[in-house]
Amino acid sequence: MGRVEGKVAIVTGGAQGIGRATSLLLAREGAKVMVTDLLDAAGKKTITEIKNSSGTADFWHLDVTSERDVTRVFAEIFEKYGRIDVLVNNAGIAGASKPTHEITEEEWDKVMAVNVKGVFLCTKHSIPYMKKRGGGSIINLSSIYGLVGAADAPPYHAAKGAVRLMTKTDAILYAKENIRVNSVHPGFIWTPMVENFLQSQGDMATGRKALDALHPIGHIGEADDIAYGILYLASNESKFVTGSELVIDGGYTAQ
Repeated sequence: MGRVEGKVAIVTGGAQGIGRATSLLLAREGAKVMVTDLLDAAGKKTITEIKNSSGTADFWHLDVTSERDVTRVFAEIFEKYGRIDVLVNNAGIAGASKPTHEITEEEWDKVMAVNVKGVFLCTKHSIPYMKKRGGGSIINLSSIYGLVGAADAPPYHAAKGAVRLMTKTDAILYAKENIRVNSVHPGFIWTPMVENFLQSQGDMATGRKALDALHPIGHIGEADDIAYGILYLASNESKFVTGSELVIDGGYTAQ
């Protein structure tokens, strides 16, 4: 207990899936968790659960694609709590899954706006506050598909690859200011995004078995599997870790 005691952590896309699991775990380990999302009801449910367990949390409605929104929310968090120690850039969407030549400009731009621009904007506006505190930790959610390719969802794969290298660039830029920047690369995790993907394919049970079979460990992961990796990177235990890729994928990319 207490691995991130007293730290103020912002989690984007914190209402459900990996973001929700991360918010709950960081709060259990002592962080003051700022849950941000477009899903107001689910986000408020998450912070209620944290508060009912004697944790500290607040919810902000946040569109990570809007610089005005990001600027306002981060300023309000800093004004209320006096610090920003951890940023978890988790907000993301899957987007269109069809061959590149069939993807519209609008479909491409939508994924890039959330998955790449959102990471850029939130990082941009957290850095000045972290500098004031003398350091911080930024954790960017990439994917196994930021490391390897697959014959589907071209905008998603491109975006997650971008996040991987954005992470390394910022890790180098801000290392001397004690701001660490790392990426996390989940395999298939049982979240609403994956569940919706399987539903769109038709047979949920068959699809789940097929995804399980992709991982040498024999099954897809759970949101807590990723949350514990994020906790490590948020904590002082990882003080010598920056620019790294934490792969949590049940062996998927080892093949």
